[in-house]
Amino acid sequence: MSCWAVVPLKARRFGKTRLAGLLDDAARAGLVQTMLDTVLSALSDAQEIDHIAVVSSEPERVPLGVLALPDPGAGLNPALTAAADSLLDHGATSLLVIHADLPLVRASEIDRFVRAGRRQGLALASDRHGTGTNALFVADRLDFPFRFGTNSLSQHLAEARIRRITPALPALNGLAIDIDTPADLACLLPAAGVSLKPSRWSLTPCTTSPCTTSL
Repeated sequence: MSCWAVVPLKARRFGKTRLAGLLDDAARAGLVQTMLDTVLSALSDAQEIDHIAVVSSEPERVPLGVLALPDPGAGLNPALTAAADSLLDHGATSLLVIHADLPLVRASEIDRFVRAGRRQGLALASDRHGTGTNALFVADRLDFPFRFGTNSLSQHLAEARIRRITPALPALNGLAIDIDTPADLACLLPAAGVSLKPSRWSLTPCTTSPCTTSL
């Protein structure tokens, strides 16, 4: 058995544009890189992950030791479908799709998520709002359709029902907390603001709303 993790990575010009009113281009780029490094490090340390791939139209951003897969430019779901097809040729028997903007994710959470998915055949990690999908694990059936986008969790659950799969839905904060909006950033970065420097970033979860999950 060979478990591959796939991390989709947006092109620089599309990275965290909703934070443009809070962070300048350099700060946004630094935040994106910090979160990507965190996710890749957690995947590297996870016992359940055998190999890692990044789907990107900018292969120069993919570090050594990680497989770079092309982004055809037709959207996230077609890119992930193409990646899954490609990884079959690399011997993949199970697949974890995980977003690149999870600053608190830990290897232990990834392992728990994958193990839960192996038991059920499918695992889904909701965002903290209970509407999006921050991670998806599929065992054996790499042809499970990807429905990432608006309200993706309900769409993935619908696809699971069609296939008579009862997915695991583990509540893991590191997989639930992503960074898309200024509210997300302010929750994680006590000193968030336009003058914030990467060296001052503190990726520590707050203990009050809106940072708590709704799972």
